[in-house]
Amino acid sequence: MTRITLLGAGRSASSLIEYLLRHAPTENWFLTVADANPAHLVPVLAAHTEYARAVPFALENEVLLQELVSGADIVISMLPALLHGPVARMCVQLGRHLATASYVSEEIRGLDAAARAAGSTLLMECGLDPGLDHMSAMAVIEEIRERGGRITSFKSYCGGLLAPDSEGNNPWKYKFTWNPRNVVLAGQGTAKYLENGHPRYIPYQHLFARTESILVPGYGDFDGYANRDSLSYRAPYGLDDIPTILRGTLRRAGYCAAWHALVRLGLTDDAVRLGNAADLTWRELLESYLPVLVPRAANETALAMHCADYLGLSMAGPEMERLQWLGLFTEQPVGLADGTPAQLLERLLTQKWQLQPADHDMIVMQHLFEFELAGVRYGRTSSLVVLGDDATHTAMAKTVGLPLGMAVRRLARGEVAARGVLIPTGADLYQPILAELAADYGIRFEEHETAR
Repeated sequence: MTRITLLGAGRSASSLIEYLLRHAPTENWFLTVADANPAHLVPVLAAHTEYARAVPFALENEVLLQELVSGADIVISMLPALLHGPVARMCVQLGRHLATASYVSEEIRGLDAAARAAGSTLLMECGLDPGLDHMSAMAVIEEIRERGGRITSFKSYCGGLLAPDSEGNNPWKYKFTWNPRNVVLAGQGTAKYLENGHPRYIPYQHLFARTESILVPGYGDFDGYANRDSLSYRAPYGLDDIPTILRGTLRRAGYCAAWHALVRLGLTDDAVRLGNAADLTWRELLESYLPVLVPRAANETALAMHCADYLGLSMAGPEMERLQWLGLFTEQPVGLADGTPAQLLERLLTQKWQLQPADHDMIVMQHLFEFELAGVRYGRTSSLVVLGDDATHTAMAKTVGLPLGMAVRRLARGEVAARGVLIPTGADLYQPILAELAADYGIRFEEHETAR
């Protein structure tokens, strides 16, 4: 029997848990799900007690962590990315395998030699982005190479969004389906990519003003903004000599211009605590970030007009509509004492952008390739749209959890021979996972190729 331990059972783990339970009897697995609040797992596991259990877990309890890891053959971590380090070190120390949906951190990259010596596989980046993006891109890249083509441009975009039927009167057309803090802090730093052989840099203060319009057939226009580091993907994809490479994030058209206004106002700053009282109002906070207005704005509309004038925006424009919809100019208390602006904004957005039970989310991913073959230039578009079933069985949970579960299945079967730190860019992983996603779940990319 293969013993699998899942650490963390939050909002993105539902499809992963269902997948593991579905295959546990036939694959001879025993699943332990360890979570800070395991009570919500009792009804989920009730019909599977012969091969699954739920236990409490706290990462700071090193004795408990060692007990859970030593009792497993494979550990799956769905903990926040910053918490993977202690888990990975324990897996290497005890010679166990680890699988996650998170990026390879420098800390985990540094465990590669020790993991190989211990016979451990640290299988990282097996979720949606990173994960399914690697697998689908590599499938196209290898196909073009096998035909004799030379890839000259690769752009890849992904976003977790609202399905059209759930956008309603929300002008942002967005709600949280992933960690809210990550959304608020997205893009901070400097984005780096290549364009026509030249390095390009976008500092955070300009990032959301320099977007690309992306059309997804059947779903309309989106804003694409560059991720922090696109250059690091040249080597894993075998694209070291490619002239253009960019990886980015998708939002509905118009979102980025309004978010740029929040950046300009300073509301995404996470470096400075304000020392504020919890009953500070959003009106008072906004006034403190704007030039002094004499006399003081008499009401919400006057303050909004002052903000629009400061930002150079039309009061009747879509950016101000979005800012007003959030309630930034109202007497609503920020509700958190001594917070950073980003923490206060996150708290507000968590209230405004909460996924409701009847809501459906949507995952959109698109790869844009340009390549040369036999003297002819071609364009290739590879697009994926996945819709969520409800607020629990979200598209995000499906596209993060299912590829990860399928990777664990291959690892448990002994079909992943390599040891050390791995990501799913090899055909031994991406081919069967893409095939299973398409055959069993209808998750497949639509491909369109044209000569130019």
